[in-house]
Amino acid sequence: MPKLAIVHDWLNQIGGAEDVLTEMHALYRDAPIFTSIYAAEKMPDIMRTWDIRPNWMDKLPGVYEHHQPYLPLYPLAFAQTDLRAYDVVLSNKSGFCHGVQVREDAYHIDYCLSPTRYVWMPEAYLQREGFGKVVEVGLKPLVAWLKHWDYRAAQRVTHFVAISTEVKARIARYYHRDSTIIFPPVDVHRFRPNGRAPEPFFFVLSRLIPYKRIDLAIRACNLVGCKLIVAGSGRDREALEAIAGPTIEFRGRVSNAEAEALMARCQAFLFPGLEDFGITPLQAQAAGRPVIAFGAGGALDTVLPGQTGELFAQQTVESLAAVLADFDAERYEPTVCRAQAMRFSNERFHRELGDYVKRVAAGAVPPSARLR
Repeated sequence: MPKLAIVHDWLNQIGGAEDVLTEMHALYRDAPIFTSIYAAEKMPDIMRTWDIRPNWMDKLPGVYEHHQPYLPLYPLAFAQTDLRAYDVVLSNKSGFCHGVQVREDAYHIDYCLSPTRYVWMPEAYLQREGFGKVVEVGLKPLVAWLKHWDYRAAQRVTHFVAISTEVKARIARYYHRDSTIIFPPVDVHRFRPNGRAPEPFFFVLSRLIPYKRIDLAIRACNLVGCKLIVAGSGRDREALEAIAGPTIEFRGRVSNAEAEALMARCQAFLFPGLEDFGITPLQAQAAGRPVIAFGAGGALDTVLPGQTGELFAQQTVESLAAVLADFDAERYEPTVCRAQAMRFSNERFHRELGDYVKRVAAGAVPPSARLR
């Protein structure tokens, strides 16, 4: 069996990248996990039983709470991470972890969540994080250096795997490399149809931050006059409450059980943001409910228009409101919605990624082509 290592950008918060890492670890339980920082108290207790090996950044002051100011150091730290003892390196990348040292005759499989956003899409990233124009101008020289470093690191990767059609296109555009799509794992078994008719409300489950565009969902429901339940918390909540009409209800952070029940009860789940992939639309479909999503990014891979939901063409209030006004929950069969979600299960991820890694390690998959 080839000697395999996993690389992950940082471990001080829980999100979609950490869900992917959890399933990678389940697939390769003996593989050590190399990362920049590991804040054990912020992560699930089960991780304390894993072989996690942070680099020297783990000792930097305040890095667990504020890892973004150390941005220039991540490339340096990963470039000094020596994994030449391993035959296969599997990087779970959205930042700079693909820059580790790998032996020339080894295989480096980059499971790419996205080319580094704040390098290749800095304006969108800075807007998402709420930075001002002064910060944006000041960061330009740093971003130019990071772009050069990131591109060169990507050329040393032997095999690229993309999480969606959107990310595959970005890998081609920014890194000039081809890639294979393996969709990320989704815990679809948590969500199930309740066997009852849907109730007359739309549902949002999300962090309340700018790029999620929950404002679109609220303004569109205001315009149409339909009920919307918003679950989740974040820095935008006060601003969103200020624009909400009488048909909008905020639940705040909800338990898993309440989230599962609301998914199964709603007439449709609203997904107005632009995401690399997007887990919640598949959770809604696993609960037998259709999704109304902005027709771009990961939603193009997960929502089947006319069968498991609808896509609105422009990221505007009017475009979403037009779909809401014409929406009829009876058009969508819960079993069809659930069948679509099952195509993205954890078991499918294990099977597809495990088979891909095995074939790469056997020399049966040629390196990802270089594109020009």
